[in-house]
Amino acid sequence: MHIFSPRALALIGAAALSAAAVTPAAAQHERTDFKVCWSIYVGWMPWGWLSDSGLMKEWADRYGINVEIVQINDYVESINQYTAGEFDGCSMTNMDALSIPAGGGVDTTALIIGDFSNGNDGIVLKGSEALADIRGQNVNLVELSVSHYLLARALDSVGLTERDITVVNTSDADMVAAYATNDVTAVVTWNPLLSEILATPGSANVFDSAAIPGEIIDIMMVNTETLAANPDFGKALVGAWYEAMSIVAADTPEGIEVRTALATAAGTDLAGYEAQLATTEMLYAPAEGVAFAESPALSTTMDYVRNFLFDHGILGTGAPSPDFVGIEFADGSILGDASNVKLRFDPTYMQLAADGAL
Repeated sequence: MHIFSPRALALIGAAALSAAAVTPAAAQHERTDFKVCWSIYVGWMPWGWLSDSGLMKEWADRYGINVEIVQINDYVESINQYTAGEFDGCSMTNMDALSIPAGGGVDTTALIIGDFSNGNDGIVLKGSEALADIRGQNVNLVELSVSHYLLARALDSVGLTERDITVVNTSDADMVAAYATNDVTAVVTWNPLLSEILATPGSANVFDSAAIPGEIIDIMMVNTETLAANPDFGKALVGAWYEAMSIVAADTPEGIEVRTALATAAGTDLAGYEAQLATTEMLYAPAEGVAFAESPALSTTMDYVRNFLFDHGILGTGAPSPDFVGIEFADGSILGDASNVKLRFDPTYMQLAADGAL
């Protein structure tokens, strides 16, 4: 799921203050009870199954801890609650992790890089098949979200800028209904909404995330200080996730059964869920997550993202430049302020899973 709304912006200051007061104090001590949250999206559906199936409990028991997995229906709210210290981990995109918790001062680590959008996010025009025809149109999207980022990247590809269109902030909950009206001719959204909208006669997908692979990344983010004080928390989460991935990816009766359960939980059927998986580059094996985290391309992506956030005024309160928040990568290199590192791509725990060391 990919949302960053103005409501989130309004909450960011308060959430950051709350997190500053709550999270570090809690993170200084070893603990046995942890909570992570997630919201509906094709790549995050296994988190619900992990809880329901008891697999998370098995891995938590192995390390003598408890891990509660909570579904939150409002994606923005899930990130705000994580930022405020209510959860130790939360599923979110790379962009939202940088803008909300990291930009708000909460040191956050990318524990599990689960997938990236490879067609799951797209731009749809009504009555036209050429992206350049978007010039002069109103474009409905969730403002300041990865849809907005996708639009900016798309416009640049045809020599246009946001000055050539008008953004109309539209809730994801209202997107399909809005597109059904005569007044709405251009939208940017994600699956399953994207597929539903494209089923409308006269609609064309004129640009999607397959054109910028690896830039919209779906991740389980965790509080860095909590992880440092409680490595077993990271080990249990990673171990459970990759065992689930080995089942979800398998062309076996068990794999089909689990994917069907994920589809039902997502409000679709197996065919619909697998259609969404087809436009999602799932990193099923831990070695794939490690390779992604260690790729030099990740630094390039995050440079695009931080500049987009800065240009739109959402890279932390009063950020004087794109360097405001430091981003640390697997090789120890830092993009931005080395004295204010708040987002870390650390493949340590994925590597332990790849090595069979959990």
